[in-house]
Amino acid sequence: MKIIRDRGEVDMEQLLKKSLFAHLATVEENVPRDSPVWFLWEEGKLWIIGDVNTDSFPRRIEAEPQCAVGIVEYDQRTGKVIHIGFRGAGEVVSFDQDRANRLLTRYLGADQDKWDPRFRSFGKTAILISITPETVVVRDQSYKVLE
Repeated sequence: MKIIRDRGEVDMEQLLKKSLFAHLATVEENVPRDSPVWFLWEEGKLWIIGDVNTDSFPRRIEAEPQCAVGIVEYDQRTGKVIHIGFRGAGEVVSFDQDRANRLLTRYLGADQDKWDPRFRSFGKTAILISITPETVVVRDQSYKVLE
């Protein structure tokens, strides 16, 4: 994995522990597609929960594994703008309940009794997308807030 850091000192590992939204970019029949997703960064890969019956991105990843993921931390009050962009290959893999629980805990908290019922159990069509980055761009694009 090649990491390109061209602006600022960003702790990529710390940023990827935050419960930020990611945007998964895929292509279908030469048409770009974007899917907002939750993610987990483990073992040098991004992990995303999907369902082959209700989500279209697993089918797109199977047809064309090359994809990109953008993650941004933004705070208008302070001018903080941190971007991490991944380019690599995605793969549809078997569902792993333990990994899915680690991912969901980041966004929904540790008390599963407080989770929306749709996140408490997954059917036979649930899968994980594993994205192995080839290139990662880590960039601090923060700006000074003028008063």
